Amino acid sequence: MTLKDLEPRRVWMEFDAITRVPRPSKREARIIEYLVDFACRHGLEWARDDAGNVVMRIPAAAGCEERPVVTLQSHMDMVCEKRGDVVFDFDRDPIRTCVVDGWVRADGTTLGADCGIGMAASLALLLDPPAVHGPLEALFTVDEETGLTGAFNLGEGMIGGKYLINLDSEDEGEIFIGCAGGVDTVATLPCRREPAPAGYAFYRFDAADLLGGHSGDDIDKGRANSVKVAARFVAAAVEGCGARLACIEGGNLRNAIPREAYAVVGVPEEGQDDLKVMFDRFAAEIKDEFHATEPRMRLSLAVAEKPGTVFHEASQRALTDALMGVACGVLAMSQTVKGLVETSTNLASVKETGDGIVTITTSQRSSVDSAKEYAKRMVASVFRLAGAEVNHSDGYPGWAPDPGSVLLRRTVECYRSLFGCEPKVKAIHAGLECGLFLEKYPNLEMVSFGPTMRGVHSPDERLEIASVDKFWRLLREVVAAVARE
Repeated sequence: MTLKDLEPRRVWMEFDAITRVPRPSKREARIIEYLVDFACRHGLEWARDDAGNVVMRIPAAAGCEERPVVTLQSHMDMVCEKRGDVVFDFDRDPIRTCVVDGWVRADGTTLGADCGIGMAASLALLLDPPAVHGPLEALFTVDEETGLTGAFNLGEGMIGGKYLINLDSEDEGEIFIGCAGGVDTVATLPCRREPAPAGYAFYRFDAADLLGGHSGDDIDKGRANSVKVAARFVAAAVEGCGARLACIEGGNLRNAIPREAYAVVGVPEEGQDDLKVMFDRFAAEIKDEFHATEPRMRLSLAVAEKPGTVFHEASQRALTDALMGVACGVLAMSQTVKGLVETSTNLASVKETGDGIVTITTSQRSSVDSAKEYAKRMVASVFRLAGAEVNHSDGYPGWAPDPGSVLLRRTVECYRSLFGCEPKVKAIHAGLECGLFLEKYPNLEMVSFGPTMRGVHSPDERLEIASVDKFWRLLREVVAAVARE
């Protein structure tokens, strides 16, 4: 079975076509070209702003011309992650999709259902709107995943709607009306190196096959952070075996919990057995610590070639202390919304970036602006104590819930009528572009919903087939309900 065999046929055909177009964040030229070509082929009004965002529009059905404009919104970029053993070029290769046990997934890479299925639903609705609909537009933004660049730089007149439906949510049956704001905190730590000592044997430690996941949605699931695990191993090897650090690297994306990391350490040749005993104990303890949340975690220690240099002991201590000391995970739960993470921080990556500089990337999220500010300053303090220079991104605002929204009421009524049960109305700890839209259009009413996805931002990403049909039916019905106001 292929995607084109699935129902609703139009949505899955559009999604299948999107998976064939490379669209990494900040490199969206091909998907922009695809969208413009789509609009031209189907005779749709379209526009593109200087940031690369694309909007398409169709007029209202007869008799609905005076109804409010509805904007369907999704982002065109995708997170590009793959398993270490998979050969794949995200700038060239189409995503290899498969249908397995009621889910669509990719072969060893992220699927791009975030937010490809939202794009597909928007395109399908432009070609096949409900019989009754007001003016309808679909906005596709660039670079949501690595900076919300498209939303930050949205051109004048790109949104004409009173109502906006964001299609970037991941749990069918849940309607989101608020999200966290966020900021990135990046440390650049100068590190001295010196020749690798004589009489030392070197070993590579790997933490691999962790679940990873979205640093907002999955931060409360108790998953291991591979960079943290590698740092803990290095600290134990230094303390217990007099190890010298040659390299530590891990993580790729600021908004993903890192799944893989490695470190290369050297110990005196006579201490190799001690290192192996220490590793066995360490691995057993870590696996036991995360036995419920990391069933596939793989920790290994293997002989490595002797490097030319190692970190100077002072730099080794500063780097290890920074990685060990910086917070990672949930910092506070909401006092007003039960079960909602209020504030969190994620240690996203550590990389040696040349010229004796190690770059450590983190991100902080909160639905409370003051708590977000405190979290970024707390993280920065740890890095500065280690001697690093610290920079923060501009950040992005949260989206304050509006439980009295007319669009929310219509959406809940439609869900109840279609499926005979109540949807859950929630806020989400992940960041959405909605807060930025609200800054530019303060009278905009918004909701966010989507089909069910799991493992987003990791090679385990998958999309539940049955939920796509419900998502599609709800979207059509909400658009029709607004036109019947």
